Amino acid sequence: MQCAGDPGRLQAVLAGLDAYQTAPRSPRLAAMPAIAQARGAALRDYGGSGAALVVVPSLINPPSILDLDAQASLLRWLAGHGQRTLLLEWGPAADRADLDIAGHVREILVPLLGAAGPEPALLGYCLGGTMAMIAARQAPVRALGTIAAPWHFDAYDDRGRIAALWHAAAPAAEALGLLPMEALQSGFWSLDPARTVQKFIDFAALDPASRAAARFVALEDWANEGDPLPLPAARELFAWFENPPRGPHERTTFTGYELHFASTTDKIVPLASTPRTGRRIALPYGHVGMIVGSHARQALWQPLADWLVER
Repeated sequence: MQCAGDPGRLQAVLAGLDAYQTAPRSPRLAAMPAIAQARGAALRDYGGSGAALVVVPSLINPPSILDLDAQASLLRWLAGHGQRTLLLEWGPAADRADLDIAGHVREILVPLLGAAGPEPALLGYCLGGTMAMIAARQAPVRALGTIAAPWHFDAYDDRGRIAALWHAAAPAAEALGLLPMEALQSGFWSLDPARTVQKFIDFAALDPASRAAARFVALEDWANEGDPLPLPAARELFAWFENPPRGPHERTTFTGYELHFASTTDKIVPLASTPRTGRRIALPYGHVGMIVGSHARQALWQPLADWLVER
């Protein structure tokens, strides 16, 4: 732990962890109706009008980061500003345990794109953005957007550490037939252990009844939730780090409009790893902050909405 030898700091961290574990939880926003399903996944309708936008979350964490609360929901905001907004919800990992990443695209994402209407726009977050890039080369899509999406895996400086993480977790994953969320979470923590410690110290100092405290709890719950990663998907993902392709499955070219949001401070998806085609907007906010932070609406939500109007 980053506070060894400092009893006061250790006490503050433990206080923050205890406060987080015992904090009250706000009710989750109600799930929106499903208009189509495939392999346990659902396409959920957030309303709006006109040609559809299909939003693809990561396979690793739940989609609630895109619909966190009434004040921090990219999905509801887009729908409220006239954009017909559909969310792909991956559903239980058990229903797709035999699928690698390419299989998720082929058997879930592409069929659900077909259910969204003719030539929808497509937007993916994190690994969902990588999958959106692949899907846009397999299905009719009028426009393609990504947020913090890795594409150039050879741009990661720490591929050796990532490979070591996989090799350490692989025996258990092979035995279970899936990669537990805890194995992935330990990798995320190791990216910036000092920040992991400091955020709980900072949380301990917050008013438990404050909006900042409630937001922290919601984000930590999101980060710690999520189904396991199906074993074939885990194998394929980590193979991209060990033997980086020239953009996964880059066999054909998407010729539509592209917009890619990337972060200059993201430790999970470095700027250099994000797509370089189309237009790229680099933001000085982190992997999560660009979606739900105090500057998210101005820096990402509105430019995204403006771009969709143009398309």
